[in-house]
Amino acid sequence: MLQQIMTEPGNIEFREIPVPEPKTGEVLVKIMKIGICGSDIHVYHGTHPFTSYPVTQGHEVAGEIVKLGENVKGLSVGRKVTIEPQVTCGTCYLCRHGKYNLCEELKVMGFQTTGVASEYFAVDAGKVTLLPDEMSYDEGAMIEPLAVAVHAVNQSWGVEDKNVVVIGAGPIGNLVAQTARAKGAKGVLISDVSGRRLEIAEECGIELVVNAKNTDMGEAILKCFGKDKADIIYDCAGNDISMGQAIKYARKGSQIILVAVFGKMANVDLAVLNDHELDLNTTMMYRHEDYLEAIKLVKEGKINLKKLMSNHFPFRKYKEAYEYIDANREIAMKVLIDVQK
Repeated sequence: MLQQIMTEPGNIEFREIPVPEPKTGEVLVKIMKIGICGSDIHVYHGTHPFTSYPVTQGHEVAGEIVKLGENVKGLSVGRKVTIEPQVTCGTCYLCRHGKYNLCEELKVMGFQTTGVASEYFAVDAGKVTLLPDEMSYDEGAMIEPLAVAVHAVNQSWGVEDKNVVVIGAGPIGNLVAQTARAKGAKGVLISDVSGRRLEIAEECGIELVVNAKNTDMGEAILKCFGKDKADIIYDCAGNDISMGQAIKYARKGSQIILVAVFGKMANVDLAVLNDHELDLNTTMMYRHEDYLEAIKLVKEGKINLKKLMSNHFPFRKYKEAYEYIDANREIAMKVLIDVQK
């Protein structure tokens, strides 16, 4: 079978290796689709702080079970699945208390351990989540980023009947906005500097959009929500400007949740954060319950994933997929790799 390997930043090779045999407690998955996320792009450019080379990438995935190892229960050949890419120790304080997404020894497939970018992948059955038969493999590969959004929304005090601002309308920001709306938010405002990304947000049912390139965020929030402003602000852009806006325009005593990963040390006004008694919270990946909720929201028709799918590339064209994303930063959303011919 073919396996992708990034030998160094910007260089992707493929090698022929034997199809793995599932060990006891494992299943063999025929990989159908892989999504590319922003963290993968950081690896491609050599700017991911926690990845070394060579590395096989891939952590947003959908496939089909083709073989069961011994002692695997509750799964069967032919079922559609996605894979939760966290590799945890199971013994640290966080793992013992159900917060394994914060495991002290956390590794993530495609970054600190082998990812799924191969035609077949053997994985612990406990990391497999079943997908509905009617769900497409394309949608299945997007359950992972949707789980990120679900976990982020669930980190809040609760979005039901609340006014929510999402800064950044990329794939994660879009999914955070859609999830907040699906979970009963009274109003959801999303901002970006890309007109195309805001168009996609509108196509996904987010009615309040603002282009921060030519509109003042503070004025936009007042126009949409009045003097009470927003109850919760999500930073899905992850830079000094976006966090600065969140702090500056938040209502006193309200909540800010950092979703995006900062690429460098932040330089923001913590004095205002303190003076306004703002609750600054953060979010890290997801847990199994977030996957289940993500699948449920898609199954119920509350989340539109198809509008976020920008382009497809064959498995052998992995590098071309990265080049396409680099050349189309303001319009590319979710690019998918078609692993099987």
